[in-house]
Amino acid sequence: MWFWLALGSAVFAALTSILAKVGIEGVGSNLATAIRTMVVVIMAWGMVFLTHQQGDIRSISQKNWIFLILSGLATGASWLCYYKALQVGEASKVVPIDKLSVVITLVLAFIFLHEEFTVKSAIGCILIGAGTLLVVL
Repeated sequence: MWFWLALGSAVFAALTSILAKVGIEGVGSNLATAIRTMVVVIMAWGMVFLTHQQGDIRSISQKNWIFLILSGLATGASWLCYYKALQVGEASKVVPIDKLSVVITLVLAFIFLHEEFTVKSAIGCILIGAGTLLVVL
């Protein structure tokens, strides 16, 4: 199941990039990010209520709150940078650089989460990095 959800995420992320590039034309990148964020907030809370998870909010630990807030701040910073980059750059160049997050995530997961970093992971990181450079240059 995780594979299909991850694939769905990739498809929707691709659509996000194309739709955003068209939608941001003539709109300030910060305003566009705020509009997008409002839609995401409504969707996310809609899913919480649809799945009856609203009561679970009381059981979230302080540690979970801190890391979820930090994750939200990182997401916000990412989106602000992404939309400004999309506004001034070509989607076909901005998106591959944005996807270097895969490489950065693998390295950070190895350092901070002590996840396994294998030869296969290293080769994948190198290929993603090389592919990004190939597309962008």
